[in-house]
Amino acid sequence: MTAGRDTPEGVAGGPVRHVPVLAPAAVSFLGVRDGGRYIDGTFGAGGYTRQILDAAPGATVIGLDRDRTAIAGGFGLVDASGGRLTLIESTFSVLDEVTEGLVDGVVLDLGVSSMQIDDPDRGFSFRNDGPLDMRMGADGPTAADVVANASERDLAHVIGTLGEERYARSVARAIARARAESPIRTTRALSEVVGSVVHSRPGEIHPATRTFQALRMLVNDELGELAAALVAAERVLAPGGRLVVVSFHSLEDRMVKTFLADRAGGPGVSRHQPEAVREPPSFTVLTKKPVIADEAEVAANPRARSAKLRAGERTTAAAQRREPPLPSVPTLDDILRG
Repeated sequence: MTAGRDTPEGVAGGPVRHVPVLAPAAVSFLGVRDGGRYIDGTFGAGGYTRQILDAAPGATVIGLDRDRTAIAGGFGLVDASGGRLTLIESTFSVLDEVTEGLVDGVVLDLGVSSMQIDDPDRGFSFRNDGPLDMRMGADGPTAADVVANASERDLAHVIGTLGEERYARSVARAIARARAESPIRTTRALSEVVGSVVHSRPGEIHPATRTFQALRMLVNDELGELAAALVAAERVLAPGGRLVVVSFHSLEDRMVKTFLADRAGGPGVSRHQPEAVREPPSFTVLTKKPVIADEAEVAANPRARSAKLRAGERTTAAAQRREPPLPSVPTLDDILRG
């Protein structure tokens, strides 16, 4: 997630439109060095990539993003980088398939970017009316498709699990009643339906926040993508390479924490295995506790308040095969099939 704030021109060239959350900490944990190869799995507005390029004149970056608009917006930085930046339109779940050879660092900045939130046509925000889309890429079902086709029970399950909304059943019931009268096709329409049953006090998050979050995560399979990306990063990182992940959701942070603990041989998924079959640790955990934004950063960018950074360093052991567990929720295919 990036913050929409104007900043001075960067060494790599061009105006810096957005500053990523916890950028100094992320670049520090990456251990950027001259000649190193790095993957920015969530290129966005190029904030992390720019800082990596600025940190070491000989470093190179492969930037990935499933959003074609983000890739197109990075062409100027590609030109200014002098051949040190390559952009690829791709999800980060296959980062090991779209890169050649091992790399020295992988950084993932999860969630939705400010550019996507601030564009009403993308349908991510309940504050600006627009089509109920929420897709980070250009393919697949939209949030409107989910709202129109999911059963009331599945809606409650998705909103309660992915959005951690305690009024999920009431929200699902309200959506079912509203769509029976008229299709819910816009962000404002959905926000008003949710607001009819969820109320917040001044200073609290918007009543529709958790419902929108749940639908966005489902439409983009964000937890499935993250699980695959963690395993892919393990395969592509050279010994001593660093994995840095900035998350904004408790489910994402828990997945990263469990993955690193498991791969480090600590209390993770593998604790249920007999000692005889435990695999050698493939990571060393660098962050015993998550790194969070300080008061100054939160004041400058309120979206940083929920950010948590975790990092690990690759050992010489072979990559493991176990994949991180995922919460049990209906899939998009299940929902559209009814």
